[in-house]
Amino acid sequence: MNHYSGWKNALIAFFLLLSALYALPNIYGSDLAIQISSAGDASIGEQDLATVENTLSTNTVDYKSIGLSDNRILIRFESSQSQEQLSTQALLKATLSRNYVVALNLAPSVPQWLSDLGGRAMSLGLDLRGGVHFLLEVDMEAVVAMSIDRYYNELRSLLREDRLYKGIRNEGTSLLVTFKSEESKQQGKSLIRGELLDMQIVEGSESELQLSLEITPAAIKASKSTALKQNITTLRNRVNELGVAEPIIQQQGSERIVVQLPGVQDTARAKEILGAVATIEFRLVDEKNDLQLALNTSKVPVGSKLYYFKSGRPLLLKSSVIATGENITGASSGIDQNNAPMVNIQLDGPGGRSMLETTKEFINHRMAVVYIENKVETVLEDGEMVKLRTKTQDIINAATIQGTFSNRFQVTGMESARAARNLALLLRAGSLSAPIEIIEERTIGPSLGADNIAKGFLSVLVGFALVLVFMAWRYRVFGLVANVALTLNLVTIVAVLSLIQATLTLPGIAGIVLTVGMAVDANVLIFERIKEELKSTNNIQKAISAGYEKALLTIADANITTLIASIVLFSFGTGAIKGFAVTLSIGIITSMFTAIVVSRALINLIYGGKKVEELAI
Repeated sequence: MNHYSGWKNALIAFFLLLSALYALPNIYGSDLAIQISSAGDASIGEQDLATVENTLSTNTVDYKSIGLSDNRILIRFESSQSQEQLSTQALLKATLSRNYVVALNLAPSVPQWLSDLGGRAMSLGLDLRGGVHFLLEVDMEAVVAMSIDRYYNELRSLLREDRLYKGIRNEGTSLLVTFKSEESKQQGKSLIRGELLDMQIVEGSESELQLSLEITPAAIKASKSTALKQNITTLRNRVNELGVAEPIIQQQGSERIVVQLPGVQDTARAKEILGAVATIEFRLVDEKNDLQLALNTSKVPVGSKLYYFKSGRPLLLKSSVIATGENITGASSGIDQNNAPMVNIQLDGPGGRSMLETTKEFINHRMAVVYIENKVETVLEDGEMVKLRTKTQDIINAATIQGTFSNRFQVTGMESARAARNLALLLRAGSLSAPIEIIEERTIGPSLGADNIAKGFLSVLVGFALVLVFMAWRYRVFGLVANVALTLNLVTIVAVLSLIQATLTLPGIAGIVLTVGMAVDANVLIFERIKEELKSTNNIQKAISAGYEKALLTIADANITTLIASIVLFSFGTGAIKGFAVTLSIGIITSMFTAIVVSRALINLIYGGKKVEELAI
């Protein structure tokens, strides 16, 4: 009685040692760091490392360490060198070519031997650890330009039915329409005022057979607001695809978006994904006209456009688009039968119908997939910061249509598996409605302030200490056993949080404080039951055994009901509420183990199999 076999004790000891091992990474902090990775799929090697080291040495940059691992260079700084980190990032951006991504990072300083064993520090929220802060600016000029393009097409369709116009010209923020006659001009004015309510005639701009039109201020404001909201939604989808826990994505002013990513490690990929304005278009290859003639004469046939593969090879494509990224409802990357990377595409109803009609009519013809990406960067020219807009339109592949298909098919020709994954992510998350530029990037400290963080940890320590003192005074030796079990419970909670990389926030600390009280409550029930058993029997060993066995059902009932409540909080709550529910759920499970199994093992070692005349309880 009151004796665990050797293998049980060994198993408990092994589990506790494992918990201590995986809780250990949390005593190490994080270093401010700069991460340099390839903008494409080229590998970064020792030569790149030597170039960076030479740059840092030439400019006498003070840093902690520099190393090359996982195809990236990581430069570490002391925690007090935030200004050095920012100035070094600016230096490396100016020195290195655009083939590199230079991003800020927070790098855990876990020893290599512990990292090799899978040891990782807890994933902390922005209010505890900080993370990476991006301030993004939406290119509102591009929003207006896209609105002008949209109204250009609508205006052409409206006036084309009655063949009223002679020509329509895009003049920046306005449209200039030339009519065939005065009569057609008046008819056109009536149609525009009746159908295109968001277009207005510019006062004093009318000439004999011309009208100058511009978008109304209200329509421009609505377009900008819609673009901003759509970009926020798309960024949320992209961040979710990156797997960032509890991100903050919110509007700032009328043109900017704040993105805060707690505990992000691969900041280069986050930066690459957040800023990419990418989509794809499906077009038929123009196989009737002579490509070489178009190149030699610089005259592209009507109804066609000239595009290029990434290798520089040209190809004539039809101007009409079969489907675009806006028609894509699903995308996933994979490997085809030839072990080449590819992307599985799923289209919506209109896109699927268009694809079906095209593939039926043009079987055995070629169809090209064009990858389009818009970027905005601020560069220094002649002492002034100017926005540099670039647009790349690369043909991914041009394959022969060998059979009819509609809304499900594959796109091959990816240059690498990573390119396929990135394209699938961008298409799955949706394309941005307007280009955005990262105008500020920095690591951030706790959003609630160091004072609140200190108070949060202090609450755990004070609560823990008071419980220890009370238990030692009230239950003597049994109280000390409960204190050991409670300490091991905290270690186990930290280990589990570290292993599953659950995000710990200040509300999560509140959940741990609550767990401290609930964990010792189980021992109180057991010890009080043992006291009652001692009053009815002189057999101390039997009283100890009965105390643990009879209190078990009550403890299980109390903890299971609390666990159900925490699961409900996690299921229906968001943000801080989920953080509280996670730590509470883990604490309930670990506390039952330490309060019942571990404390019983310790009591067995002290009193089991011994002739005891009195219990210190």
